[in-house]
Amino acid sequence: MRTRTDAPEAPHDLRHHGDAEVRDDGAELTDLAVNVRPGTPPDWLRERIAVSLTGLAGYPDGRAARAAVAARHGLPVEHVLLTAGVAEAFVLIARALGARRPVVVHPQFTEPEAALLGAGHTVRRLLLDAGDGFRLDPAAVPDDADLVIVGNPTNPTSVLHPAGDLLRLARPGRTLVVDEAFMDAVPGEPEALAGRGDVPGLVVLRSLTKTWGLAGLRIGYVLADPATVASLAAAQPLWPVSTPALAAAEACMAPAALAEAASAARRTAAERAHLLAGLAGFDAVRAVEPAAGPFVLVTTESAAAVRERLRELGFAARRGDTFPGLGPRWLRLAVRDRATTDRFLRALEQALSEVRD
Repeated sequence: MRTRTDAPEAPHDLRHHGDAEVRDDGAELTDLAVNVRPGTPPDWLRERIAVSLTGLAGYPDGRAARAAVAARHGLPVEHVLLTAGVAEAFVLIARALGARRPVVVHPQFTEPEAALLGAGHTVRRLLLDAGDGFRLDPAAVPDDADLVIVGNPTNPTSVLHPAGDLLRLARPGRTLVVDEAFMDAVPGEPEALAGRGDVPGLVVLRSLTKTWGLAGLRIGYVLADPATVASLAAAQPLWPVSTPALAAAEACMAPAALAEAASAARRTAAERAHLLAGLAGFDAVRAVEPAAGPFVLVTTESAAAVRERLRELGFAARRGDTFPGLGPRWLRLAVRDRATTDRFLRALEQALSEVRD
């Protein structure tokens, strides 16, 4: 593993996200670049959101949604803060917690570092090594770090770190932020830290936008000790979460919704296994395994040319070179249903052949 300190002008486009790969340019693309579950939101959730529109004349009241999130994780309500997606939570953490020596574990979602840089922080990067399968060694985190941010499972590597390794990072005087935005896509959530109210300095972030198809609605939440929740809440604007988003949050905490999410996670795991088996048939492609998220990270020579050819063949893939710790040989692929995956694998075979020629 390698550690280095990068200045804010580090040459990665931290604001580049998968949606940029599928913006309308006249092309009809199958989306493998964005990690939102296809076919969402489900009809029942759309209906709950639609019903909430009758209350738009009133100011948002988050009490019921906050209580539902707390109950889902077995925590007192004072441990919950609702946010306009996990991205807002990163901004609040950067602005409100007063970190002096933040460390971001990369490769991972780039918004935490972008938020820290935007708040004037100097960020140190812990770059995990592809040769180690992007596994985290807790001893590699600098002892003096007072804020550590890590994803689990990590976007874009799809690595699921053991909860015990992450807990080794917790210590007095340090805030440990674990981004669990994709944890509900892991069957059984075996390494989850959500609900652990006994770990000093632990802040867990959860998103409802991926599994439930609510990226346009913006809803997520923070789980932390009451003092940290209060500090983050004080940095929020008034009424930061809309009434429809609150209705969605409450609905997604219901037992039937949790059972549906668990079923979707098992289905995604099977579909991911099918994708990985297909990728294993290409000598020119190597996937990071084991993978735990609803996406896989792959490396191949001439990845940029392959990505462009795939686009011409109707598939949008996420470039990897905007993630610190990766480079131009990496692509991230969202897991889709078997029929879509089979069509993609045929297109990938064609793209690889043409790029080699």
